Amino acid sequence: MNDQSRRTVRRGVRMLAAALMIPGVALAERPMAVDDAGTLPRGGAKVELGWSRDDAVKGFEGAVGYGPIDNVEVELGLSRAKDDDVSPRQTFEGVGAAVKWVPLQQEVGLSAGLKFEWGREEASDDAGLDETAEGIALIALLGWGFESGQTLHLNLSREWIEVDDDTEADNGWGIGTAYPLLEGLAITAEVFGSLYHAPDKALGLRYEVAEGLKLSGAVDRGSSRSFANLGVAWEF
Repeated sequence: MNDQSRRTVRRGVRMLAAALMIPGVALAERPMAVDDAGTLPRGGAKVELGWSRDDAVKGFEGAVGYGPIDNVEVELGLSRAKDDDVSPRQTFEGVGAAVKWVPLQQEVGLSAGLKFEWGREEASDDAGLDETAEGIALIALLGWGFESGQTLHLNLSREWIEVDDDTEADNGWGIGTAYPLLEGLAITAEVFGSLYHAPDKALGLRYEVAEGLKLSGAVDRGSSRSFANLGVAWEF
């Protein structure tokens, strides 16, 4: 596996495991990669669908979530992406899961909790490439809500990623905010990275077209690369 392929697989796992960080599978509230310190209510559910691009890698992802008990949310995500700029073309298929526990939740003031994430992505092509990357992460979630409706989010994580029996450990971080512009419309901004990788920056919009139904999009810039995502989410 060459260095470019290895970097692509690892990037996919991080976005799959974190967005969870999904073009792998994203499990933070779209369009953000930095997660909020909040959960679905008991018995609540959500469905998310989206398109993402990370340089030449483009694909689709989906995620579902459910609140089985108070202050706990479980999530599952799937993704499929392709890189058409390499020959032969590479395909990436991923799956991710997460459990979020947030015992302290407040609309105004401090919220805090923990999240465990797991992600797995397989890379293949017509020339016989068959590589698998797998990652797990433990994330501390902190948030602060203002009376204006603005929210601030802080994520601090420890990640382990394995590619071809080679395991790397890294410390991740992310800072983000959502600020209401109009009724139902919010702008999002975030910066996230890790100890050994340059930070990524993103700016997006989230619009609630009906109760529980939101459209979103974001453009992002990283170290020597650009990426973007569009999506729809329904909470019920």
